[in-house]
Amino acid sequence: MRFGVLGPLVAEDARGEVGLKGPRHRAVLARLLIARGRVVPVERLVDDLWERPPEGAVGAVQTFVGALRRALEPDRAPREPARLLVTVARGYALRADSVDAWDFEAAVATARELLDARRAEAALSQVDTALALWRGPAYAEFAEEGWALGEVSRLTELRLLAGELRAEALLALGRAAEVVPELEPLVREYPLRENGSRLLALALYRSGRQGDALAVLRATRERLADELGIDPGAGLRDLEADILAQASRLEPSVPEIPERPLIGRDAELARLEEASAGSRLVLVSGEAGVGKTALAEAFAARLAARGWTTAWGSNPDDEGAPPAYAWTRILATLAEAGYGAPPTADQATEDPLAARWRWHQAVAAYLSGAAPLLLVLDDLHWAGEETLALLASVLSEPVLIVATYRGTDPPARLTDFLGRAARHEPARIYLGGLPETEIAALVRATTGEAIEPETAEVIHRRSGGNAFFVRELARLLAAEGAAALAAVPPGVRDVVRHRVDALPDDVRGVVRRAAVLGTDVDLDVLEALVGESALDAVEVAARQGILTERAPNRFRFAHALVRDTLYHDLSRSRRAREHGGIAEALERLRPDDVDALAHHFLLSEEHGDRAARYARAAAERAESRFAPTEAARLWEAALTAYDRSGGSDPEKRLELIMGMARASAVAGGLGRSRRHRAEALELAEKLDDPLLTARMIGAFDVPAIWTESDDRELASRIAAAVERTLAALPEERRAERCRLLATLAVELRNTGGRRAHEAAREAEALARELEGPALLTPMR
Repeated sequence: MRFGVLGPLVAEDARGEVGLKGPRHRAVLARLLIARGRVVPVERLVDDLWERPPEGAVGAVQTFVGALRRALEPDRAPREPARLLVTVARGYALRADSVDAWDFEAAVATARELLDARRAEAALSQVDTALALWRGPAYAEFAEEGWALGEVSRLTELRLLAGELRAEALLALGRAAEVVPELEPLVREYPLRENGSRLLALALYRSGRQGDALAVLRATRERLADELGIDPGAGLRDLEADILAQASRLEPSVPEIPERPLIGRDAELARLEEASAGSRLVLVSGEAGVGKTALAEAFAARLAARGWTTAWGSNPDDEGAPPAYAWTRILATLAEAGYGAPPTADQATEDPLAARWRWHQAVAAYLSGAAPLLLVLDDLHWAGEETLALLASVLSEPVLIVATYRGTDPPARLTDFLGRAARHEPARIYLGGLPETEIAALVRATTGEAIEPETAEVIHRRSGGNAFFVRELARLLAAEGAAALAAVPPGVRDVVRHRVDALPDDVRGVVRRAAVLGTDVDLDVLEALVGESALDAVEVAARQGILTERAPNRFRFAHALVRDTLYHDLSRSRRAREHGGIAEALERLRPDDVDALAHHFLLSEEHGDRAARYARAAAERAESRFAPTEAARLWEAALTAYDRSGGSDPEKRLELIMGMARASAVAGGLGRSRRHRAEALELAEKLDDPLLTARMIGAFDVPAIWTESDDRELASRIAAAVERTLAALPEERRAERCRLLATLAVELRNTGGRRAHEAAREAEALARELEGPALLTPMR
């Protein structure tokens, strides 16, 4: 569900816009969105909705909330808890994760960071993305409401800031003429915003309009004096002095790519260095977010430091971009660097093919005079035909070109170019994920915080070493602590959803079902669920980088974060149903895989009898593999499933409880083990079966070296139960008597005196007669 507040309030799901009924329903939703997930007490909602609340106002709010829940979650089953609009104590909260205002804020923050890093092209793209989200005034219907005024003011201020950031990016790119018409109305409307006036004056100056630039500064000075009685800030004063002096620093500079630390890519940088001596084209490929652009930036900075001219052209993800947009930026950069006016296409000829050929030749000749020259064409997978055609035309020139692209399922036009470029013998570098040894360094570079090796291992496992995913997890770790690493960062979630939405409908459905299987995808199980089309679907997903093929019939999600996003985007009802289908398919295909069967049957929240049976088998297997913590979890899950199934066999229940007690003790959970053991003892004595009680007491064969009892009251109860059971147990049940006596000796070790010593000696004698090493163990 996506919400829009930058304009009239809207809510949209996969089927389109959701009907939100009347104005008060919409006001409740808007008020909860402004709270950003925090709980709003129902009394506050009443006060916000009415100046004079009527009788039954609380009930009316409850009615509005009920209607909103039906609209926002139409597929929610009756009595199933709401997931979006939830009740918390005496209030409500909206657990939204996709709101255009939040995306806008994130994009503006990213644009600011990119500008600080002198990546003006990328900053301009981000700020344009941010501004495109606006459809009108923020919270347009509620702009006059007291509860909305603060948020509306804040978002409006951010929008003004975004406009100024856009102007900064354009100025950094040498496009001052485009800034003037955008900033003039803003400065007229907000004449006291000094930064807006400063940017407009600078744009006017760089456009050759010195007088107009000074007029803007003087008008701002006068207004500040008249309305506020203050002088302009240092920024305006310095700019006015520089314009009057025609200072050289006001001239646009060629954008530079700063040298920044590049984590874990020394080998790839070395290969780029080798390529700069022998190749004219270097192709850098890898999945989205792996660090292709960062590698190219670091390499460009190295060459620039050695006197190379560098120029950068990004290919925007926009079908409306002008032809050869990346080359336009490269040629403009070279012109600003002093290489003269670049060639332009001849529009007068009647033969467009001849004009195109002549332009390509002219560009090639222009570039040949700029050696040593590095050109970077970023995101080549988005390049249009003209960008690729011009690139092919200049490959014979003495120019080093680094081109980055996503290697997953490249478009046909890029595949065609790569085939034609092969005769030039390009160097090829494929970027995989960072090794685990580099994760801590990248986290430190991102947040300034050091992490433990165990945390680095978790981040690496969840991210697959993808640099973008690592940085997002690092920010989540810094903000919310280690527990947050189990979550999917919002930025990652948005990227994953975008990539998955681009898949064909049938493939998308198979991939979502595969996410329920787990990070590893067994093709045989998937085919049992969806048929033979599963192979075709996972192959498409693998080409798109969603999955990777590990072995025949074995696929794996490229990143755990991708799988987690897909899985948690499913409703709880859908997940439970899918787990049930997978469990039944596994039962037919792999009846001995009790671990997987327990996992899926338990998560299906149905089939309680089978869930309990397989969970018990998995718990016993975990104990045999010396994994007591996992065993304890599975024993508890088995008991929960058994109770949910309506099981009524007391012996079975007793065995499950004792399994929990035993595994908890071995895992170090003595308090929990004590509670389970007390529960088991009470249940066993109610059954009035001495042999069963003896088996229960003897089942707790956990080696102990404690000199003090952890619970003297329980120890006393167990000792009394042992004495009663010994009295009722036939003499021929010698093994059971041995275990009971050993238990009595252990439980009375601090308080039993002579009886504890007698029980120990008698137990040892019986154990030696029976020649049972396991019986002797507690005596040692």
